[in-house]
Amino acid sequence: MNKIRELFDDTKLVQRIQNRLPYLFQLAELDSTRGGRIGMEVGSIRERIIVALLIHKFGQQYVKTEFPITEPEIDVAIENEAYSIKTITNKKLGGGVKLIWTVDTQKAHQFRNSYQPSCGMILIHINWTNGGGFYYFSQTVQQEVLQEIGRENYIKLPKIGTNPRGVEMTSLALQTLGQHEKKLFIPINWAKTNIDYNPFKKWVEHWQEK
Repeated sequence: MNKIRELFDDTKLVQRIQNRLPYLFQLAELDSTRGGRIGMEVGSIRERIIVALLIHKFGQQYVKTEFPITEPEIDVAIENEAYSIKTITNKKLGGGVKLIWTVDTQKAHQFRNSYQPSCGMILIHINWTNGGGFYYFSQTVQQEVLQEIGRENYIKLPKIGTNPRGVEMTSLALQTLGQHEKKLFIPINWAKTNIDYNPFKKWVEHWQEK
């Protein structure tokens, strides 16, 4: 049995995710905001929040977070089961999810021609207006969708002459995954709360320690 299914089958934890994740991701945004704009580092903070959730559920000794550079898709593993963690902020489940970070046109084309999903995907769809949720797509489900719609419809290459941040999944790929009958899904109401947050407070406290 896939370990991640245990999380989705844990009724109390599912409810805690629904209640707690919007608050934690709002903190991540506040911690990454400068001059009214959210920085790219918010993705790394969100990833740590999800890894912390897995550690909470399965225990630190069963959750691995360090991988060789030859495994760029894998962010975390539970026992021997590997997963990537993706987050996207959008009204709909659309494009913007990165598969590889490269600005090299040749490498991007090589990647599209050879790409095969190598692990399960945890995807958090953030929609501060309405909807969104916590998805899981197994490696098999991803492979089925890739074969169904084809590489050119699954993978979006960076436009020539621009300064892109990487190769992305298309909106069609994400929407097809989101509609797959074998996906796992937790609906989340992404409501913001009033938070009095100072991003420097914890660091000041560390300096004040004796």
